[in-house]
Amino acid sequence: MKDRKLAVGLSVGLLLIIIAGLFYVGLGKDKGKEIKEPVTEVKELPQTEVLSETYDVIVVGTDPEGVAAAVSASRNGMKTLLIDGKGREVLGGLFTQGWLNSLDMNRMPDGKDYYNKGIFKEWFDKIEGDSFDITTAANAFHELVANEKNIDVKLGMKEIKPVVETVNGAVTVKGIKAIAADGTELSIEAPALIDATQDGDIAAEAGAEFTFGREDIGDDKLLMAVTPVYKLTGVTQKVWNGIKKTLNGDDDPGTGANEQSGWGYKEMWDYEPTNPERIRTRGLNLGRQNDESILINAVQIFGVDPFDKASIDEAYEIARKEIPLMVEHMKSLYPELEPVELGELAPELYVRETRHLVGEYRLSMVDLLEQRRHWDDIAFGSYPVDIQSTSSAKTDRGAVVMAPKQYGVPFGTLVPKTLDGLLVVGRAASFDTLPHGSARVVPLGMATAQAAGAAVKLSQEEGVSLRELSASETLIAELQKRLTDQGMDLNPPAVPMFDYMSHPAYEGLKAAASMGIAQSGYTNDFQLDAESNPRRMQYNVNGAAKAHKTIFPNPVTKSTEDMSDEEATKSPLTLQQAAYTLALSMNAEATPETALDILKAGGVKDDTIAAFKNQESLTNGDVYMMLKDILAKNGISYN
Repeated sequence: MKDRKLAVGLSVGLLLIIIAGLFYVGLGKDKGKEIKEPVTEVKELPQTEVLSETYDVIVVGTDPEGVAAAVSASRNGMKTLLIDGKGREVLGGLFTQGWLNSLDMNRMPDGKDYYNKGIFKEWFDKIEGDSFDITTAANAFHELVANEKNIDVKLGMKEIKPVVETVNGAVTVKGIKAIAADGTELSIEAPALIDATQDGDIAAEAGAEFTFGREDIGDDKLLMAVTPVYKLTGVTQKVWNGIKKTLNGDDDPGTGANEQSGWGYKEMWDYEPTNPERIRTRGLNLGRQNDESILINAVQIFGVDPFDKASIDEAYEIARKEIPLMVEHMKSLYPELEPVELGELAPELYVRETRHLVGEYRLSMVDLLEQRRHWDDIAFGSYPVDIQSTSSAKTDRGAVVMAPKQYGVPFGTLVPKTLDGLLVVGRAASFDTLPHGSARVVPLGMATAQAAGAAVKLSQEEGVSLRELSASETLIAELQKRLTDQGMDLNPPAVPMFDYMSHPAYEGLKAAASMGIAQSGYTNDFQLDAESNPRRMQYNVNGAAKAHKTIFPNPVTKSTEDMSDEEATKSPLTLQQAAYTLALSMNAEATPETALDILKAGGVKDDTIAAFKNQESLTNGDVYMMLKDILAKNGISYN
């Protein structure tokens, strides 16, 4: 396969679809849709040649969240500017330029209906299903915007920067300065700005506080892998029938296919790349297009700096060299794929994580563990806490921390703690890195964006700042009423609490899950009563040490140096062994004889130890409770 088949397109031409032969209409993973004739080309979205000097609100970013925010603002009667500086020619960002064409839905417990509705539903009803054709998606975004007379659109800006002033002692965004493609400098005022960029670029430039990557759990170097989505052509109905036969014939419940989507081919995890430190493939997520092609979300590239063009270019070069080999390997494993050919790479990388806003409220793992609803909820999520791989290590296949059935997203997650006049929507909003694994999905982001558009209108009507609005129960109640009137569902049926919340070790679980050392997968069974072992104890302490280096500053390898590998992994964890491991992490001079005294001085309560059912065989829950006590002694709690 020649490299030229992987040329990365940067124009609308990559989105133009030519129908060859008969077409099909997919049903989506769970939702049947009205049969519609597929479109063949992206309809042009008129742009405003001369922008006004003032707007009621400026929305920066044309990802799905930006479209939703602009449409919401317009419908609430505001003169709105939707502007973008990423060289895009169509709306839809991650979906239409990153080619991520399979939706991660926030489904209700029945598995059929989904949360939020509103503008997201309007868009969703225009596409094929949970997997969609990117041309259909782009036209649906364009139609939503074109129908709004209050929206001016300007794409292709070279630079967009916020204008910041101090108003009544508060640092406040008052508009933007931008440079157009022809070099024209623009100064545009607005009393409010909605940052719908994927990475919170405008808020960061304005001085809002962010954490980066996994910084809140002690790792500010690693990010979840980035993905170049790629296209396979020649996927006729016969080929797709073969794909369905293979994926639906697998007994694995995590594998399957319907008329629009496929998920599986897990043997691809075992593919040996030529550059194993930087790239690999996992099992495939497949989304059908209307031109006998499919888009593949599977490649993982590590060590990419999403803010560095040279690093992004390097990632594409790595992908161009490796993906043809991956596809040939794929075709050798699965005969039904023999007829397919490799097409292009998506114009933009799928980047999962960069900045996390520090907002008036920060969504936490405990919010998801307890499936909390808040007085200021403006959206609901339920997608599993999906943490993709952060390294190329063969043991790092990512993790699903848990699978909530419902949790509320407060308005405060959109409001910067150190900045006024601006809201942040999408994956850069105020979410801790682990719950971000669920809250980053686009349907939830579009819901928060719709809320942002309505909130700006309400704040201007009432003459209050966005931060003042976020603190007012009366005004938030009015916002929620307006959103409900505008098609959102903010009062879904409550869901029952999970069994682990009544477990005696639940307080310890809150700490362990928040630090990323307790995971349940899709079952929500954290195995609190399962027996631990010396090696697992080390892993737990190392995880806690990563999040809290000053509390657990020392290595703990010495605690098992006299054990064989089998003893370390198979022997029951005794209280003495657990105490020694923890004591070493806090005091390098600890001995087995002094460990328990060090542990108690460090915060572990007598009542905690007395509650252990068997001190000769501690459970996971027992370990988490000791860690919780030590953190509490140091003023750290997870609530």
